[in-house]
Amino acid sequence: MSAFLYRLGRFCYRRRGAVIGAWLGVLVVAGVSAFALMKPFTSATAIPGTEAQRALDVMEREFPSAGEEHVTGTIVFRAPDGRKITAGQAKQDVARVVEEADRAPGVVAVTAPSAEAGNVSADGRTGIAEIVFVAEKADGIPAETKQSLEKAATEARSAGLTVELGGAAFNTLPPVMGPTEVVGVLIALAVLVLVFRTLRGAIVPVATALVGVAIGVLSLLALTSVITMDSTSIILAVMLGLAVGIDYALFIVSRHQTQVRQGMDPEESAGLATGTAGGAVVFAGATVVVALAALAIVDVPFLTVMGLGAAATVVVSVLIAVTLLPAVLGMMGGRIATSTVPVLARRSRSGTRRTDGSRTPGERWAAGAARRPWLVLVVCVLGLGVLAAPAADLRLGLSATNDPHSSAARAQKMIDEGFGPGHSGGLVVLAQGENKAIVTSAARELADRIEGLPGVAAVSPVVPAASGKAALVNVTPSSSPGSEETTRLLKEIREVRGGVETSTGTQVDVTGTTAVNIDVVDKLSAALPLYCLVVMGLALILLTLVFRAVAVPLKAALGFLLSLGASLGVLVAVFQWGWLAGLLGVAETGPVLSFLPMLLVGILFGLAMDYEVFLVSRMREEYARGTAPTEAMIRGFGHSAKVVTAAATIMIAVFGGFVFAEMQVIKGMGLALAVGVLMDAFVVRMTLVPAVMALLGRKAWWLPRFLGRVLPDVDIEGERLMRHKAASRPEPTAMEAQPVGEVSAGTRLT
Repeated sequence: MSAFLYRLGRFCYRRRGAVIGAWLGVLVVAGVSAFALMKPFTSATAIPGTEAQRALDVMEREFPSAGEEHVTGTIVFRAPDGRKITAGQAKQDVARVVEEADRAPGVVAVTAPSAEAGNVSADGRTGIAEIVFVAEKADGIPAETKQSLEKAATEARSAGLTVELGGAAFNTLPPVMGPTEVVGVLIALAVLVLVFRTLRGAIVPVATALVGVAIGVLSLLALTSVITMDSTSIILAVMLGLAVGIDYALFIVSRHQTQVRQGMDPEESAGLATGTAGGAVVFAGATVVVALAALAIVDVPFLTVMGLGAAATVVVSVLIAVTLLPAVLGMMGGRIATSTVPVLARRSRSGTRRTDGSRTPGERWAAGAARRPWLVLVVCVLGLGVLAAPAADLRLGLSATNDPHSSAARAQKMIDEGFGPGHSGGLVVLAQGENKAIVTSAARELADRIEGLPGVAAVSPVVPAASGKAALVNVTPSSSPGSEETTRLLKEIREVRGGVETSTGTQVDVTGTTAVNIDVVDKLSAALPLYCLVVMGLALILLTLVFRAVAVPLKAALGFLLSLGASLGVLVAVFQWGWLAGLLGVAETGPVLSFLPMLLVGILFGLAMDYEVFLVSRMREEYARGTAPTEAMIRGFGHSAKVVTAAATIMIAVFGGFVFAEMQVIKGMGLALAVGVLMDAFVVRMTLVPAVMALLGRKAWWLPRFLGRVLPDVDIEGERLMRHKAASRPEPTAMEAQPVGEVSAGTRLT
C-alpha cells in the first residue's frame, strides 16, 4: 500500500491543476445536487419489527384521521391565580383569540378549550386550543399566518393571560451551527500555526478539511430525497469530518514540511509523506469507517443512516488527504517550509534539531513514566475509574430536539404543569380480532385492569374501529414520557394483557409515540453489548496485524474501555445528575441520548486506534533496530508526542465547540467526544501506554510462532518503501541522518 500511495502522492503533486479542478468539480456537482434534491429533515425514530411500531401501522389503517395530511398546532392559555379560562373575562379573551385564529389565512379549523373535550385542566386555569392548518408540514405555513396568530396571542397576554403557541406547527429547531463551533476551528488553526510555524502551512489542513466536509454534507443533503434523515446525522458528519480531516492533513503535512526543511525535493517529499504518514491515515480512517458502518448490525434505521452518513464523510476526508492535499502542497512548493510572518519565521529558523543528545520534552515525559510505572498505572486507572463511576447510573432515553427557549417548549411546559407530565405522552392499547363484540369487550376489560395500575392518571373510554376488527384505549400516565415510572407502566400493561388475550382470543399491543420511543431505547440497550463486542474484536484483530504482537492490542483495547467509561461517566454526571449543567447550558436533566453510547464506541475506537498506531509503531521500529525495550519506548514516544498532542488538541477543540450548541442532542455528542478524546489521548495513550510498555519490556512484542507465520505484514507506515529508497541512494540524505527527538509523527518509520 505504501508504494501505491507514494506514486499517488507524486502524481497528484505533478498534476495538481487537474486534481484540484476535479475536486472542485465534485464540490460543484454535490452542491447542485443538494439544492435540487434535498428534502426537509425528519425526526422519526421508528424501528420496523417492534411491537409499538407494528401496532402503530395497524392504527393508521384502522383509525384513519381526516386531518392527518395537515400539520397541527396548539394555543395554550393560562389564567391568573384564582381565575378560570372557562368563566368571566378570561373566557371572553380566550374566545376572541380562537375566533381570530379561525379567521387567519391557512387555518382549516380551531377547536376551542372546553371541559367536555378534555382540553381544560382540572383546576380550570389551563386550556388548549387545537389548530389544523392547510399546510402538510410546519415549514409550509405562511409567515403571515404565524404573524396573525402571534398577534392574537399578544393581545390576550396584554389582557392578563399567559399564552404560548406550540405543537408541531411551532416546534422549531434551534440553529445547528453557531459561533462557538467556529471558535473550535479557530483554536485548531492556532494549534496548527504553533506546530508548523507558518501561517500558510496551518491553513492547508483546515482548508482541505472544509472541502471534504462540504462535499460529504452536500452529498448527504442530496440523499434526503431518497433516505429519511434527521439533522443530527448532518451535525455528526460535520463534527467528525472537521476533526479527522484536519488531523489527517496534519500528519501528512507535518511529515512533508520536515522533509522539505531538511532539503528534500518537494515533489519527492510529497510522495514520501503520502506513502508513509498517508498509510497511517488510510488505516485510521478505515477503522473509523468500519466502526461507524457496523452500526448497521443494530438494525435501527435512523442509527444506520447516521453511522453510514458519518462514515461516508470520513471516506471523503481520507481521499482528500491522499489526493487533494498533495496537489495543494504542489501549489505551494518549497514555501511550505518558510513563513513571511517575522515571528513565525524566527521560530521556524530556531526550530532546528537537537544535536547535543539531550532529551526532548516528549522523551522526558516518557522517561518519567518509565521510572515509576506502577505509580502511573495506579493513578491513571483510579482517576479514570472515578470519572467512570457515574456511568453505573446510566439511563438511556430519546431527548427532545426542539429549542428549549422557544414558544413551543414553553407551551409544553404549561401543558405538563396544568394537565400532568403524562398528558402529551400517552400510551395507546390496541386490541385486534375478528369479532367486533369480543374485541370491544376485551378492550373494556383491559381498560378496567389498567385503571387500577399505579402510575395511571386517566383511562379513556373504548374507541372501536369502523371495521369492528380493532378497538383502542388511551392511557395517560401520571409521569413524563422519558421517566422510569412510564417505562415501568408500559411493562406492567404488557404483563396484564396476557390474561385478556388468553380469555378472549384477541391480540393486544401497546403503542403510541411514548411506547415507540421506549421500544427504541430497549432495542438499543440490548444491542449495545453485541456492538461493543464486534468493535473490540475488530480492534484486537487490526492491532495484531499492525504490531505483530499480542500484548499491545490487549493493552490498547483495555485502555479504550477506560476512556469510554470516563466519557460516559461525565455524560451521566452532567446530563442526568446536573453537575455543571448551568455552566454548560443544559436546559434540563434527563436520560442520556439512547444512541450516544454506540456512537461513542464507534468514533472513539477509531480515534484511539489512530493515536495508538502513531505512538506505538515508532516504538516498535526502535525495538526492531536493537534498542533496549524501555529506551525504544522513550525514543519512539519522543518522535510522535508533539504531533499527537497537536492532533488531540484539535479534536478536543472541534468537538468542544459543539458543547455550547443550542440543541441538547448536539451538546451531548460534543461533550462526550471531547471528554473521550481528552481522556484517551492524554491519559491513556500518552501517560498509561508508556508506563505499561515499560512494565512489559520485551513481553510487549511477543507473538506466538504460528501467528507470526500466518499474519500478513501490512506495513501501513511504509517501512519497506523507505528501506527500498534508502538502498537505491548511494549517499545518506539529510532525512536519513536526522537526529532522534524532533521527527514528526509521520516520520517515525524512516
